[in-house]
Amino acid sequence: MSDLISRRDVVKRGGIIAIGLTAPRWLSAIAQADVIRKAKGGKSLGDTVLVVCQFSGGNDGLNTVIPYGDKIYYDLRPTIGIPEKDVLKIDDHMGFHPALTGIAELYQQKKVAVIQNVGYPNPNRSHFKSMDIWQSASPEGTLRYGWIGRHFDQQMLVHALNPVVALGLSTDKPLALTAHNASIPCFASLADLQNLIGDPDAEKMLREMQGANAKTGSAIRAVQQANETALDAMTILNQQVKNYQPKQTYGNDPFGNGFKQIAQLIATSPATRVVYFSAGGFDTHARQPDTHQRLLSGFGNAVNAFQKEMEAIGKDKNVVVLTFSEFGRRAHENASMGTDHGAAAPMFLIGSSVKPGLHGPVPDLANLENGDVKHTIDFREVYAATLDTWVGGDSSVVLGQQYAPADLFAI
Repeated sequence: MSDLISRRDVVKRGGIIAIGLTAPRWLSAIAQADVIRKAKGGKSLGDTVLVVCQFSGGNDGLNTVIPYGDKIYYDLRPTIGIPEKDVLKIDDHMGFHPALTGIAELYQQKKVAVIQNVGYPNPNRSHFKSMDIWQSASPEGTLRYGWIGRHFDQQMLVHALNPVVALGLSTDKPLALTAHNASIPCFASLADLQNLIGDPDAEKMLREMQGANAKTGSAIRAVQQANETALDAMTILNQQVKNYQPKQTYGNDPFGNGFKQIAQLIATSPATRVVYFSAGGFDTHARQPDTHQRLLSGFGNAVNAFQKEMEAIGKDKNVVVLTFSEFGRRAHENASMGTDHGAAAPMFLIGSSVKPGLHGPVPDLANLENGDVKHTIDFREVYAATLDTWVGGDSSVVLGQQYAPADLFAI
């Protein structure tokens, strides 16, 4: 935005024009994006949608996609290992956690790609550092901003971006969505939007904050018009979301509530191309079995309902869900019926347009690295495929160099 108007708050008659101070952060983000959009030209984006689902805390990959055919797995996990009789078997060696019935059903329908042993060189076991690495796609710390934010920065050079082309369902903006110029709004939930825009008094207050129309062509008028556009867009979206009736039943848990809202957004906001969502609780140092069962059940049931919802509204071929966690867990269980911070783990890519099946070799439990499963696929190869094949970007620019895209999409 620095090339259009000052980054300083624009003040008129003692009142703040809504650029991120007294106004909600989502309003300032959308307004900033609209100012930039109006200064750019070019073609619009395609109609594919990427849903990024973050498992916060470090998901235990070995108990998510289980190498039940390897005796070493049970030697490493005599207490928390999933008995073979309970595994939802994929083949003679690998299978899903018994709580992932929703994923197993989609796998049988050829709508799930399991990407095994995903990580990066010299893995970091700090939650904060490793999450930053995954969200920035820069283990060396040489790239600024987030990988999704950098993608939209690049798109802005040639595309006219809609202010709601990407949205985050989170209280704070994740690093992945930060950018130099692109401005991506985040909401804690759709209730956030409905509480403000759905309240006539609150909406009136936000509109009145703009003050009298400034001189046409001035920086202040540009900001006023951007805020008006943002409020108009959100009013329409709020009405559409409010009137949309989900076609599926979602659980009352973080994943169920999250995917229900994502379905509402995708069904009612045709301009939105990326939705980012996270759910926590995966840091299972102690008493892992019950916690992991609950989390995986919530995820599997929610994404199964979401996929069916996309099919019901005719969008399933244009929507994929990509999951990740900041790291997996150690191969050995600990003394507290849990697992500690590890390294490589599986990712899921889910939807009607994925190349289904297992991608990459099975975890080599006889050849661990410092007690961890070795990574055989760099997560940037997954991002490269997603950028180049699905969202229409240039991974070599976004990721800072060329990575061989993993073969994950059936398009």
